[in-house]
This record gives sequence, structure tokens and C-alpha cells, in this order.
Amino acid sequence: MLGPWIKLTLDATLLGLEAQSVIGMRRSQIAMGQGSPAEAQLMVTEKMLAFMDAATTIAAGGSAHRVVNDYRRHVQANARRLTRDCRVGCEH
Repeated sequence: MLGPWIKLTLDATLLGLEAQSVIGMRRSQIAMGQGSPAEAQLMVTEKMLAFMDAATTIAAGGSAHRVVNDYRRHVQANARRLTRDCRVGCEH
């Protein structure tokens, strides 16, 4: 009975940690003058799109766990993209 709640709690915690990592990468790039206006715009628009996706999932009968997993996939994709972009364009 507690299993699904524990899994949801763990996934939500991991989502928070992963999101903070992406925020840190973006802030570092902006602070070093390597952030683009397109990246700044993306930070805003992706949150609106994520909210609409979450609302659609819930309205269609999806679960909170599905929403968290969807968010995690997007955040992990951002982390991969930002890490790849930094290796290509960041000066070390």
C-alpha cells in the first residue's frame, strides 16, 4: 500500500534535484556570458508547456506519477542538452 507513495515521493525528490542541476547549469552559462536569449526564452516557455501537458494528463485520467515521470524526462533531456552544449561551446 505504501509502495506507490514511496516511489512517487522518491521520483518527485529526484525531479527536484535534477531540476536544480539544470537551473544551476543555466545560471552558470548566463553568468559566464554564454547563455543565449533563446535559452532564456526557452526557460519560460517550457514551463508553460509542461503545465499544459500535466493538466492534459490529469484531465485524461493520468496519475501524478505519470506527470512526475514526464517532467523528469524533460528535465533530463535539458541536462543532456546543456551538458553537450557546454562541452561544445564553453571555455574551460
